[in-house]
Amino acid sequence: MSADQALTLIKVAHTAIWAVMATAIVMIPIVAIRGQFRLAGWLTALVVAECAVLALNGGRCPLTDLAARFTTDRAANFDIYLPHWLAAHNKAIFGGLFVVGELVWLWRWVARPKKAESADGNSISLRG
Repeated sequence: MSADQALTLIKVAHTAIWAVMATAIVMIPIVAIRGQFRLAGWLTALVVAECAVLALNGGRCPLTDLAARFTTDRAANFDIYLPHWLAAHNKAIFGGLFVVGELVWLWRWVARPKKAESADGNSISLRG
């Protein structure tokens, strides 16, 4: 496999992983608003796991380091198929969206209808 082919493969993989992570971040407030708190939790766990990977690698994606072996280019998007401006501001944009999503999740969870059990053991809503 040539260096160009290897770089292309890394960029495709990196872009696919980015798309999954970006989708997870965007979906957190949406599923929280819909009351799907468990799904919001799983999406949050996925994003936090990605953050841990980045933290353990000095704030960089391991695929960036791998891609760097195959090119001398160091533009913000040398390792991923994203527009330069998005690649350059990716962490700030999606970090902010993640924080907002988590706040929406917390707000919806706190505001959720409280449930209690009726005398026959069935759940009933305490709020309209």
